[in-house]
Amino acid sequence: MPETRRMGPAGPPARPPETRANTPSLSERGSHAPGAWPFNIQQRSAASNTMRAWERFLTGDPLALAPEGNFVVASWLRSQQLGINPRGRAAPLAARGDAMAHLRHRHADLLGAASDVFANTAELFGGSRSLMLLTNAEGIVLNAVGDHQTLDDGQDIHLMQGGDWREDTVGTNGIGTALATGRPAQVHASEHFCEGIKAWTCAAAPIFEFGTGQVLGVVDISGPSTTYQRNNLSLAVAIARQIEMVLNERASQERMRLLEACLERTSAADVAGLVAIDRAGRLVHRSGRVPPMGLLGHRLPGLDNRTPVEDWAALLPEPLRADWFNVIRIDGRTIGALLVIPSLSHSTLARGSGLAADPEPRSEATEPFARIIGHSTSMQRALARVRQLAGKRVPVLIEGETGVGKELFARAVHGDPAEGRPFVVFNCGAVVKDLLASELFGHVRGAFTGANAGGALGRFEQANGGTLCLDEIGEMPLDLQSFLLRVLEEGVIYRLGSGQPRQVDVRLVAMTNRCLLDEVNAGRFRRDLYHRLSVTRLPPPPLREREGDVDLLVDHFNRQLALRHEVPPRIFGEAVMAMLRIYAWPGNVRELRNMVESLLLMSEREAVTEEEAAALLEAAPARRAPVLAAPESAPGASLEQAERAAIAQAVRHCHGNLAEAARALRISRSTLYRKMERYDLTL
Repeated sequence: MPETRRMGPAGPPARPPETRANTPSLSERGSHAPGAWPFNIQQRSAASNTMRAWERFLTGDPLALAPEGNFVVASWLRSQQLGINPRGRAAPLAARGDAMAHLRHRHADLLGAASDVFANTAELFGGSRSLMLLTNAEGIVLNAVGDHQTLDDGQDIHLMQGGDWREDTVGTNGIGTALATGRPAQVHASEHFCEGIKAWTCAAAPIFEFGTGQVLGVVDISGPSTTYQRNNLSLAVAIARQIEMVLNERASQERMRLLEACLERTSAADVAGLVAIDRAGRLVHRSGRVPPMGLLGHRLPGLDNRTPVEDWAALLPEPLRADWFNVIRIDGRTIGALLVIPSLSHSTLARGSGLAADPEPRSEATEPFARIIGHSTSMQRALARVRQLAGKRVPVLIEGETGVGKELFARAVHGDPAEGRPFVVFNCGAVVKDLLASELFGHVRGAFTGANAGGALGRFEQANGGTLCLDEIGEMPLDLQSFLLRVLEEGVIYRLGSGQPRQVDVRLVAMTNRCLLDEVNAGRFRRDLYHRLSVTRLPPPPLREREGDVDLLVDHFNRQLALRHEVPPRIFGEAVMAMLRIYAWPGNVRELRNMVESLLLMSEREAVTEEEAAALLEAAPARRAPVLAAPESAPGASLEQAERAAIAQAVRHCHGNLAEAARALRISRSTLYRKMERYDLTL
């Protein structure tokens, strides 16, 4: 006999420990199972047996024994202790109308992750007399789909949107018992605690948050007791796991976007350390001089996914400060937050915040060329050009694809930071047009609505005596380009709202991922400004043109990021490296770095597998120059028609990779761009 508890007049015993929800139910134990309730149940149906057991349980019959190993009985005990009315007819309604809409909005991620499977299941459940429900972690129904007649019948007991199905509101039921035990639970007919819901059967499975094990909600399959099937519980578990996978995939994508945001800020001169926190309050990245704050992947104290990210600044644990806090939004959606720790003297940081020393070698900060990794011929040729320009007071135009490291080249052109000359970076595409002039040239008090009371320095004055690096220069509006040209020619700026000239001595480095000459030809950029900016030009080579550098960069990032995240480096075998060498790297060095970081953080295996690497690589062409056959031209075709056909064929053979097509045609990329525009060819 298993250990039992006797229910007597003295009332219920203390709450027993929660047990596995897959323990056989009362009806499944049968009339002669060990530990069964000791009353005459011969020739009774299982439902009748359970009903009589429930009645004796409520009366405190001294002959009624409660088998401690039965999860239904354990739930009855909890329900009785909670003071649930066993004659209850329905669950309470926790939300309706605007409150329900607000609740669904708050759980939009959970509803979105379940939307596909619920849409597909709605048709399958039609005519089955069954429902499928999704609840939040508090047991409140967020969505219900299934048989129309059963949906109507379910409203009688509030098995509908807004119904509150926790054990402490309605006693033993699939949803509430799954939440109470943290395990799947199937509760059938008379096994429910409240009399009004004993005509129903339900099978529920919790949905867990990846990494923390926190319960996010419950999937439940319910219907009249005649729809009982044991495999409903397996179906509920499978659907819950599917929702978990969707949530985890979306969280991984958001973490990658957060890491990209960190990468964009890493090289800023005014940043001593960075901390990235995802929407669930978990630490996903830290770098530089940061205070101790627990392990990566763990939730920071005081933060959770129930509080909006925008409200976290007031909840940050010591010694984190609210003025470091920055909400990160992508496409209007909040994905997490960055804590940007400003650059201060090491002694001030150590005294004021208990910050640890930067784990990365300081030589990279003092020697800008040390941060540019590459031994390929194309990279060495570009670096030789940079060394010729370093420290010279001449404008430089850096044209290169996204992720090639244009800002690293700009810092190298600026020269040795130990000399103390300012280096200021400003993204022309990150500010609305109306504020761009104020950001560049500054403003005086009252220059416009919302202006700082004491006025503000513009980027030109901040960079006086040093280098101003203007990123995405091609985004600058035409009407502002004439002002920039005058500053370059005269060395004088005027703050907004002031007629007082201010002399500035600034070296300008402009960066763009466009072909700026094409922008000139299209009328979107002033030709005179283009020639003023491009006195000298630097083209950082894309990664696919840097033979041998992929190996160097993988090794560098593997060691550097493993140290930063306090995890062991991973092994990149020859098969994986072969994949990486032929990959086209449309995101260049940034994409490679993000891939290595993801591989370090998302797996504990010692060696990287080909499947892991392939899952992170975009569907881009291999890096090889094809041998092109002569294009077929119609008889009597003109030279222009033949040239157009040759270009179209080259681009098609190279799968849209214009660098490869230009090499195959033996022309420069800029020439290829111009000819494609001339012949109205697109990718």
